[in-house]
Amino acid sequence: MQKGVMRPGHVQIRVLDMETAVAHYRDRLGLIHTHTDSQGRNYFKGWTEIDAFSVVLREADEPGMDFMALKVLDAATLAARKQDLIDYGCQVETIPAGELDGCGERVRFDSPTGHWFELFAEKEQTGKWGVGDRNPDAWPEDLKGMKATRFDHCLLYGDDIDGTVDLLSSVLGFQLAEQVRDEEADLRVAAFLTVSMKAHDVAFVRHEEKGKFHHASFYLSSWEDVLRAADLISMHDIALDIGPTRHGLTHGQTIYFFDPSGNRNEVFSGGDYTYPDHPVVTWDASQLGKAIFYHDRQLNERFLGVVT
Repeated sequence: MQKGVMRPGHVQIRVLDMETAVAHYRDRLGLIHTHTDSQGRNYFKGWTEIDAFSVVLREADEPGMDFMALKVLDAATLAARKQDLIDYGCQVETIPAGELDGCGERVRFDSPTGHWFELFAEKEQTGKWGVGDRNPDAWPEDLKGMKATRFDHCLLYGDDIDGTVDLLSSVLGFQLAEQVRDEEADLRVAAFLTVSMKAHDVAFVRHEEKGKFHHASFYLSSWEDVLRAADLISMHDIALDIGPTRHGLTHGQTIYFFDPSGNRNEVFSGGDYTYPDHPVVTWDASQLGKAIFYHDRQLNERFLGVVT
């Protein structure tokens, strides 16, 4: 059921050393570094994104994710969903406009998996980088690194993924697009949720610890761009997790690697789409290796165990 939530808006990631982190996200991932705020946080966007930013880096003593934010239609929707979250029983906090540069009032709330999410309705719009919105060129000529087009989704690890699936579905209108189930244990192992036509806008894997960050993912234009990203990873000695390969889940073509603070990044191309009338796609837990890494058909221990 549509609740007025449009898409992922931004993610705030903790990094250990800001200088090396900025170089990674700007020069290697190829995000556009827009500015540094008065708190020392650094803001980035993919070149196709309309809003002023989609990634914020905050220097801290440990890596991970502070929160993931979702953009809603308007102020009335923001107020309505805020009350729905309060009625659901979430811890809800209002963050004033301007606390993030260029962003309006935000509604922050917790989840059963221990992750913090936010909703917002207003953010400065700076348009697609370097091409404009009238008679636009195909792409900017000064893009760097992997040329990430947009922040796409997060994969999060936590214990009560069924609780968070229920929260996001019933209150915010997310659709369960794909899942992994262990039928013998009657247990959902992983859940992929969308609030758009994408394969997923956020995903969860069952994990004994709450509030863990697995990766932030960025979309590339083609499989050739994923292969080029693999070359750049080797050229610059970036810590590789796995790939390039294909997912069974969502069918995206992918590669995983780590930023200098140990936060995992993904860049990918392709992937499925989801309409409201689509049935949930289910993978058996016994096929988890093939579901995650379709070519290798077996799991990489780093992929399962390394989270921030």
